[in-house]
Amino acid sequence: MADTRRPGSPVTKAVVPAAGLGTRFLPATKATPKEMLPIVDKPAIQYVVEEAVDAGLADVLMITGRSKRSVEDHFDRAYELEEALRLKGDDERLRTIRESAGLAQVHYVRQGDPRGLGHAVLCAAAHVGDEPFAVLLSDDLIGRSEALLRRMIEVRETYGGSVVALMEVEPEQVSLYGCAAIAPTAEDDVVAVTDLVEKPSAEQAPSRWAVVGRYICDPAVFDVLRDTPPGRNGEIQLTDALLELARRGPDEGGPVHGVLFRGQRYDTGNRLDYLRTVVEFACARPDLAEDFLPWLRRFVADHSPGPAD
Repeated sequence: MADTRRPGSPVTKAVVPAAGLGTRFLPATKATPKEMLPIVDKPAIQYVVEEAVDAGLADVLMITGRSKRSVEDHFDRAYELEEALRLKGDDERLRTIRESAGLAQVHYVRQGDPRGLGHAVLCAAAHVGDEPFAVLLSDDLIGRSEALLRRMIEVRETYGGSVVALMEVEPEQVSLYGCAAIAPTAEDDVVAVTDLVEKPSAEQAPSRWAVVGRYICDPAVFDVLRDTPPGRNGEIQLTDALLELARRGPDEGGPVHGVLFRGQRYDTGNRLDYLRTVVEFACARPDLAEDFLPWLRRFVADHSPGPAD
């Protein structure tokens, strides 16, 4: 068999779609972007930008929408606040707010209409140009020690094409994701993607390996997205474009590979998982755990059903 691997151009840019309406968190998101909801004391989207920077991607494009101005403000300097903290001698808080402004070179473009993830990614075409790029969904947080994105970049450099993160989910969860049919490669954590189905039923799913919110996209995805008709829910689906690329050879922007991820992922896109994420992050914080964990144990004990219940 011919070796179809094609070392790719370096990945230097990250795209973070952040234009969603956040309806599952209403009324909190009526005036506050869901990406700005705090995980303890830091907005979720900052963790995503930090992940991109940790992987060597300091050029970050946010795809925003109306009522998202606070996202831009968060990654900008706040001179009046900085001066107030400086005068108070509050060096620790001064450091934290300066840190968010200096994390990366952050750019912004607006998605005029919420027409799906594929359309949001297409909004990045002018900024990205003819380069491969990462896409990080702001609902998904990956444990900082996992280095998933860095591994995906390595796979792109080896095989070319596009790369998706795949995580095995329970059968009752497959309808929430795009699911992949896969074939093994010589590397244990890398598979070739042969089919993708957006939010299938458990019976129709090609596997239980679901695409989670990290992608490395070949720039050929833009031309495919321009010709991709609306799919599920009347939206332009990135999954549909990646399926087209999976059928192509390396000279046409293909193929698509998957990295099998078995590490820690936090889904902040729904209320219950958001609450779990906040609790887990608080328990992992040395400055909070000493007081928070004993309180949490007492709270759980007080609210656990007794023998008679």
